[in-house]
Amino acid sequence: MAMKILVIGSGGREHALSWRLLRDAGAEHIWCAPGNGGMARLAGAECVAVDVKDIAALAALGERLCPDLTLVGPELPLVSGIADDFACRGLRRVVGPSKEAAQLEGSKAFAKEFLLRNKIPTGPLYGIFDSAGDAYSALCAVDWPCVIKADGLAAGKGVLVASSPDDATAFIDRLMVEREFGDAGDRVLLEEALRGPELSYIVLTDGEAILPLVPTRDHKRIFDGNRGPNTGGMGAYSTDGLIPRDLEERILGSIVRPTLEAMAREGHPYRGFLYAGLMLTTDGPQVLEFNCRMGDPETQAIVVRMDFPLAEALQAAAEGRLREISARWKPGASACVVMAAAGYPGEPRTGMKIEGLEEAAGVRDTEVFQAGTKLEGGDVVVSGGRVLGVTATGADLATAVARAYEAAGKISFDGAQYRRDIGAMAGTVAASGASRGAGSEN
Repeated sequence: MAMKILVIGSGGREHALSWRLLRDAGAEHIWCAPGNGGMARLAGAECVAVDVKDIAALAALGERLCPDLTLVGPELPLVSGIADDFACRGLRRVVGPSKEAAQLEGSKAFAKEFLLRNKIPTGPLYGIFDSAGDAYSALCAVDWPCVIKADGLAAGKGVLVASSPDDATAFIDRLMVEREFGDAGDRVLLEEALRGPELSYIVLTDGEAILPLVPTRDHKRIFDGNRGPNTGGMGAYSTDGLIPRDLEERILGSIVRPTLEAMAREGHPYRGFLYAGLMLTTDGPQVLEFNCRMGDPETQAIVVRMDFPLAEALQAAAEGRLREISARWKPGASACVVMAAAGYPGEPRTGMKIEGLEEAAGVRDTEVFQAGTKLEGGDVVVSGGRVLGVTATGADLATAVARAYEAAGKISFDGAQYRRDIGAMAGTVAASGASRGAGSEN
């Protein structure tokens, strides 16, 4: 049955998901709420203006449109309880966890205590603090480097691997005194820093059955060489053999399945996408964080390798019959290069016209997914921090990366910035595996 699907969100993740869904025979029409400049140009898609922070407005929109399926992209609506509100209105085919289950991302304190309580592998916790003074005092007893995390949502920017007491104190000030991230900094966590390559491991689940997606590796820092402040992600890649099969089985057996079983046992059954941000340490994979949705830019690197009907899989997850679905993947590799606005990850400059999108789309096996864009007249202009996700596939990672950078080189807007080293360390990471520390970044 051809479905009408409501996709909530406006980023590169939602553009990529909408693009993938519209390639499926099972998706007839997509409403993008609110969408972006790229989603507005998709044949079969329609953008609907709405504020994703306004759960009542989203629920009213769902009630008016009566979609066959709703896919929630960003974390904020999920953490705010959109799945519960939709269910109360009879709209039960929602891909996303309940408000209670979404605490795995909404509160890092909740997630850490959950992991420790259920003996799921994660780094040691020094403490959780609700005052800056207590956090400062605790720094006297930590080993360096030390990880400092804001408890709440901070768009991927609320974490610092501090190498000294001065760095740690300054970050605690930003979180708890200057309130840079608002309520997200009401509490902070101090954790022991883990060492090893990072991995993004995402699954789709109906609460029992698990459909693993291909693993990816994200690049969080703004500048080449993993320098500068954290961002929501400046690029990602996926390739055959990114992790060996036995390691993937260990991740599923020691982290993913125990997490779903414990959530159900504690009264918060989990349905939707579960993203485990992992560190591959010498002691095995350990959880750095959970997200209650797909990652961005990991989504772009994942969807271009899908060789199965995503709409059918999402419907099965929403209806509790995911065991009927098997995932197939295109062999080879994919790479996503994020082009960001000047000023990002701080205050981005907006309003600049974007040139070269058609030329970039002409590069073989390449898609340009839009994020911080909007249409003004006939032009696509910058409207946010992360602007584009230039994504390509290839028989191997080198080919995929080369195509992505060839396409990125054809695009221009004033102040455009992007990393030139996406995937550059893949060989080193693959060679080292989890046997040696590779720092706290990719």
